Amino acid sequence: MKTSLARRRHPAFGAAAAALATTVGIGAVPAAAAPPSPHVDVVALGDSYTAGTGAGAWAWTFPCIQTDGGYVDVLAADPLVELTRNQACHGALLDSTAQPGNVPSVMDQVHALTVSGELSGRTELVTLTAGANDVGVNTTLFVCSTGTYQACQDAVRTSTEALYALKPALTQAYVAIHEVAPRAAIAVQGYPLLFDPAAGYPVMPVENQQLVNHGTTALNQALAEAAADATNKFRANVKFVDVTARFTGHAANSLDPWVYFSPVQVPAPDGSLTPDPRNFHPNSTGHQQYAAAVEAVVPLPALARR
Repeated sequence: MKTSLARRRHPAFGAAAAALATTVGIGAVPAAAAPPSPHVDVVALGDSYTAGTGAGAWAWTFPCIQTDGGYVDVLAADPLVELTRNQACHGALLDSTAQPGNVPSVMDQVHALTVSGELSGRTELVTLTAGANDVGVNTTLFVCSTGTYQACQDAVRTSTEALYALKPALTQAYVAIHEVAPRAAIAVQGYPLLFDPAAGYPVMPVENQQLVNHGTTALNQALAEAAADATNKFRANVKFVDVTARFTGHAANSLDPWVYFSPVQVPAPDGSLTPDPRNFHPNSTGHQQYAAAVEAVVPLPALARR
């Protein structure tokens, strides 16, 4: 009987408490605020591929040329992504200022973002492309487009020999990023094979196309090895994003290209004509594929839940 009486008193007590709260103006206790939606803090660094070259209209805006619609912008459209900064610049070298235009290097970009606090322990994903400019990709493409097989072979050999010095520098760059942003996954994108020698338009002699593709394969291997060294030796979380299989059948000279190419020259800042700077960069579709490749290797939902 005592237990039953106690149970009967609870509703009355609750009603009295509610009336008292209303009388003194306390009101109802608000519900707890909903937790913020999960997102991934993203920082982008690197050269023209990350700067968006090829995705849209070109504009000479030194020192840091960027183009809207690149793969970083595609990633930023994902509701899970909060893009902190895209600091990448067309023409950037790994650790030296590039000319013309005093283009900040990748390490300059890292330093600037560290000072501003935009690259920090809060960063969850760093995405970058770097290395092609350091091994002289533009010179190699020019020589192989205009020169003999022997000249092209020499240019590609010089480029691949530069990889011996580039690989440890890449590892150091990845580790430097990790030290500033220890929580971040670091997505290092490779470069697509630019030519389809078997069934493509003759942008350059077929034999030279094969040589350039060989050089790109060597560069990608160096990028992958540097990423593995940074991960295994320094505990950085570096993921190499290989795009070669994804771009198969969609080279610059294919029937369905995802790599931009135009033989039409464009005016340079000094008024002279120059090859289109967008040449041999992902076009709009190619940048969409780059974004998809990043998400395939570094799933965003997993980073958002951390």
